[in-house]
Amino acid sequence: MKTPHRDNTPADPSLIDSRAAAWRLLTVLGLVTLGNSGMYVVAVVLPAVQTEFGIGRGDASLPYTLMMVCLGLGGLWTGRMADRHGITPVLRLGAVAVAGGFAAAALSGNIWTFGLAHGLLLGLLGSSATFAPLLADTALWWRKRRGIAVAIAASGNYVAGTVWPPLVQWGIETIGWRNTYFLLAIVCGTGMFLLANRMRQRPPVVVMAAPATPGGAVPDTRRPFGMTPARAQTLLCLAGVGCCVAMSMPQVHIVAYCVDLGFGAARGAEMLSLMLASGIVSRLVSGWICDRIGGIRTLLLGSALQCVALLLFLPFDGLVPLYVISALFGLFQGGIVPSYAIIVREYFAPQEAGARVGAVIMATLVGMALGGWMSGWVFDLTGSYRAAFLNGIGWNLLNMGIALFLFWRVRGSGPGVARGAAA
Repeated sequence: MKTPHRDNTPADPSLIDSRAAAWRLLTVLGLVTLGNSGMYVVAVVLPAVQTEFGIGRGDASLPYTLMMVCLGLGGLWTGRMADRHGITPVLRLGAVAVAGGFAAAALSGNIWTFGLAHGLLLGLLGSSATFAPLLADTALWWRKRRGIAVAIAASGNYVAGTVWPPLVQWGIETIGWRNTYFLLAIVCGTGMFLLANRMRQRPPVVVMAAPATPGGAVPDTRRPFGMTPARAQTLLCLAGVGCCVAMSMPQVHIVAYCVDLGFGAARGAEMLSLMLASGIVSRLVSGWICDRIGGIRTLLLGSALQCVALLLFLPFDGLVPLYVISALFGLFQGGIVPSYAIIVREYFAPQEAGARVGAVIMATLVGMALGGWMSGWVFDLTGSYRAAFLNGIGWNLLNMGIALFLFWRVRGSGPGVARGAAA
């Protein structure tokens, strides 16, 4: 089917960087916040589900793993559907899927139906409609401030992680996790459907040109990092898995970790909220840093700092230190995933950017899924989260090694994309 837009025929160039674009960005932020609620809610409900179903920590982590894998796969499909049919029908489908997913999970009688509700409805059809397609849509509405606009849209993911955990924990303690899920079905599903109606305006299309380095040179996009595109893409995907296996350990298990330490689930939910609120700041600041030092250096910086934060979890397990470390972890890791999009923009052919960014983002989600399950599995084997933190640190070192290798390959080519590069 013919796509509705061509890069060389913008629908209405005056809409770029306009007031309409700003209002649309605010709508996108709301959609991402509502649509991505499931990936953070499941971490809060994990202890209650484990107790009710009488299962181990590894099995209780499977719904999160299934949801993240399906979210990655769904992003490829929903993005293609948005290109063909516009984003509003995709968002409406996502709203129905989110409502149905929370309701089906609330009615589940075992961990498998609970997991399928999260994977197929909340992940594959629901949350996937409100992440990759919305980031791509936002990029079409901005030129001068595209970086900060996309960062704001992506930050909706962390806004969801800031808002929903404490609210859901309160709901679990007040009305139980099943009734809380029913309320989420109503609030998130209805909110998404209403906001989707504000997205019917087709976006202007921005012509993309190859980025130049600060020295004026245009990178050889046929040989990114001096290697074949397939090899470079594989390394970026492997780096994405590594960083996010490490990243998921505290994000998925901090609530359960606090329960094991005797601090209670409410304190863990607060730490998760603090971690993700700090991630909002990190994501915006890292976007600003990327404009100045380039994507590969930003990835290397974020990976090194994330490793430091993971190491701090090993010697410190007091209540106050855990609050501090959670905040630091959020500040250090929030800009890692967006840096991959900048790297693709800098070193790969621009006409391939959508597919390549989608592939790397899918790899990061696979890493989140694998790390969420693996940390629970390691805990079940050892009876302690210490080994799980060490496992995360090992995967983080893999990410750092790849980032260092890629940095070494391009260390003499300048700090990255010029601020004023053509878009």
